[in-house]
Amino acid sequence: MYRFKNLVLILLLILILAIPVFAEEDNAINFGWLSLLPPLLAIVLAFVTKQVLISLFLGVFVGATMLNGWNPFYGFLRTMDNYLIGSLADSWNAAIIIFLLAIGGMVGVVNKMGGTAAVAEALGKKVKSPRSAQLYTYLLGWFVFFDDYANTLVVGPTMRPLTDKNRISKEKFSFIIDSTAAPVVGLALISTWVGYEIGLIRNVYQSLGIEANYYEVFLKTIPYSYYCIYALIFVFVLLVMERDFGPMYEAEKRARTTGKLIADGAKPMTSDEITKMEIREDIKLKASNAIIPIITLIIIAFIGLWYNGYTLLEETVNPFTIEGMRASFGEADSSIVLLWASIVSSIVAVIMGLSQKIFSVGEAIDAWVDGAKSMVIACMILVLAWSLGSVTGDVGTAEFLVGIVSDAIPFAILPIIVFLLSGLVSFSTGTAWGTMAIVIPLAVPMSYAFVQNGGDPHMMTVTLGTVLSGAILGDHCSPISDTTIMSSMASGADHLDHVKTQMPYALTVSIVAGISYLLAGFFSSHPIIILLIGTAIIIGVIRYFGKSVKEEDLKKETASN
Repeated sequence: MYRFKNLVLILLLILILAIPVFAEEDNAINFGWLSLLPPLLAIVLAFVTKQVLISLFLGVFVGATMLNGWNPFYGFLRTMDNYLIGSLADSWNAAIIIFLLAIGGMVGVVNKMGGTAAVAEALGKKVKSPRSAQLYTYLLGWFVFFDDYANTLVVGPTMRPLTDKNRISKEKFSFIIDSTAAPVVGLALISTWVGYEIGLIRNVYQSLGIEANYYEVFLKTIPYSYYCIYALIFVFVLLVMERDFGPMYEAEKRARTTGKLIADGAKPMTSDEITKMEIREDIKLKASNAIIPIITLIIIAFIGLWYNGYTLLEETVNPFTIEGMRASFGEADSSIVLLWASIVSSIVAVIMGLSQKIFSVGEAIDAWVDGAKSMVIACMILVLAWSLGSVTGDVGTAEFLVGIVSDAIPFAILPIIVFLLSGLVSFSTGTAWGTMAIVIPLAVPMSYAFVQNGGDPHMMTVTLGTVLSGAILGDHCSPISDTTIMSSMASGADHLDHVKTQMPYALTVSIVAGISYLLAGFFSSHPIIILLIGTAIIIGVIRYFGKSVKEEDLKKETASN
């Protein structure tokens, strides 16, 4: 196996070095198909070698080399200074890195106080089965609706002890976290995504000379965000029916029958500093030692988004009205606010531990640092993923994908084409927001032309919902997506195992969403009927292809084999 992986790596490097010989001179300006090389190389190498860090670095390096006349020396230098350092120099990215380290530190302090064990013990009295443990995780994902990063990093550390106790595989746990992060936030009436989406809608509508209530336009797109809706329905049906299929079934079977939460040879996204942390035996375990810091994190994040956005608004609004809150959340800088929330919650956790004389100041700092260390690997992968996103933008990957399908699209199949295009762009670039910024200005004018020629007036709304769904689909499938990386980190899963087990589920949901968008091209004024059809298909697929993961059924299957 190792020889095969090394052979693949050598062949790919030879191919990369040979490309300049066949590349045309104007490729420095327009790379065409070669613009797909950096993301595809990173993704293929990651799956073949299972070395995510090296694969991402090589993807960035190849892109930087392409942009510097195919000179590998300058490509290496630009990889380091333009892209890696550039990613960290970005204030938004830097705030997210510190936020992740601070979240890890808070979890470390909470764990040192015994708060994590206490929560697991308290919930364990109510949660008696793997099914209920997963349903609690799913419901908590709905509760943290205002930001996908906050969602992932609240749900993961909170529910991890409970899912571990009930032998839920890390692959399944990370899938539930990932599937209730972006889909929930994408459908929320107030969130960090809303303002960004409304801004894109406003820009494209104004360019077409259309005056509208842009928030109302956004609300009308929600019933057409089929992938987001179906993803949430899909997870719920899986959990209620206690069935899985494909590689996820094998992961759950392994966890339930052997107790192995990760596969042999897996590389969890979190290190073992927290799990090895010793808790004093003479302290009383209190669930409040975990709940209060986590609630502090949620409250500070929610209020902070409202306050920060209000201070950044160009127009004066009443921040206490629904419209004012929506506008405030839309303008908020979530990276800064999440940083505030994570630092304040860390301070609260330390003060609680000191007041109860659980640890000294020095021991509290040591626990915080150990918790932050557990996030280092994830932070490294995230920086490389951001760098790869910058490279794919510079070589024109997204623009190329958009260009090859933008001509002569039949209007009846416009929704499904836009859905697939958005998914492909998001998968290749690892960013849902970037995908929306690229595809919306292209797709909406096309649907507007259809409406102007006497077509269904709902088509513009359908198109907007389609872009959001496709962007989140690609985000779910892509190993270079930041939210996918964070889901692996929050659950303690091997990142590639998370991607490989989640992808069949995401593609299944995407097929159902694709059928719905095909129907929407002809019956766009009946979204509820289409949703009911899609839900019935999901239930049928899980019923037919899924296998029971109930303990008694798994024991029977193991005995029969």
